[in-house]
Amino acid sequence: MTAVPAVRLTLGPVLFNWSAERLAAFYRDVAAAGVFDRVHVGEVVCGKRAPFTDAIWPEVIAGLEAAGIEVVLSTLALPSTPRERASVAATAGDDRLIEIDDVTALPARAGRPFVAGPLLNVYNEGAAAFLAARGAVTLCLPVELPLAAAGAIAAACPGVEVELFAFGRLPLALSGRCYHARLAGLAKDSCRFVCERDPDGLAVDTLEGRPFLAANGVQTLSHGVHAFLPTAAEAEAAGIRRLRLSPHTVDMAAVGRLYRAVLDGTTERAEALGALSAMALPGDLVDGYVRGARGCAPVAAA
Repeated sequence: MTAVPAVRLTLGPVLFNWSAERLAAFYRDVAAAGVFDRVHVGEVVCGKRAPFTDAIWPEVIAGLEAAGIEVVLSTLALPSTPRERASVAATAGDDRLIEIDDVTALPARAGRPFVAGPLLNVYNEGAAAFLAARGAVTLCLPVELPLAAAGAIAAACPGVEVELFAFGRLPLALSGRCYHARLAGLAKDSCRFVCERDPDGLAVDTLEGRPFLAANGVQTLSHGVHAFLPTAAEAEAAGIRRLRLSPHTVDMAAVGRLYRAVLDGTTERAEALGALSAMALPGDLVDGYVRGARGCAPVAAA
């Protein structure tokens, strides 16, 4: 019997507008790699994208579950139309674990287990206890929280797994407007899905030409790529039971193996950071938020 690792790896939902073919190939590779303990599937950012990928999910889910991977169905973070709200409600009725990214989904889940996504505003022990009482079994905390605050929430809710966003461009905000459409001179309702041109998000610079943020349709992300690589002992000391890696166009199985090696103590953190830095990432490595600093602060070497 394989031992369950003390700190597990989660692959979050793909936040970008990838084609159905690209998504299907991506999850086939994820299933074959067997690196992640839990994988999230589904559209979180823009409900207009969903009809193009809805048909692939049954086969994707079957492939992941056949590989022994737990699948979580992620739901839309900002449902705004009757069709989008109905989709969230339908997903909430699934027997699998779901991820809630907007509080309006809570009534439809009605006390059944769920994952509280990082886009929910869980910034203190009271908010965490509120969700735990309604069925939250995992809390993926907002990306701005430092490790000490995450530890306080974990201590206050010992029956809930606390997960930290550990890799990827940080999901910072969602808007009712679409940045990609506006940049292309289009209305949101006739956007022509131009966000598909930027599979890791569109870099946004300041007027002085300095890297600043990234746009992904209606979403704002960090320009830098967050990289929090604790050892298992460090994570456990802070009450962290899961690390979430957010998909980008790099080899995510290789990224996951680096995280697993650091957790298992077979690779030093500095070595893993060097390997990550050598990948074709969309931005420099940062880790300020988890240290209580600016989120754009360069990743600390030790």
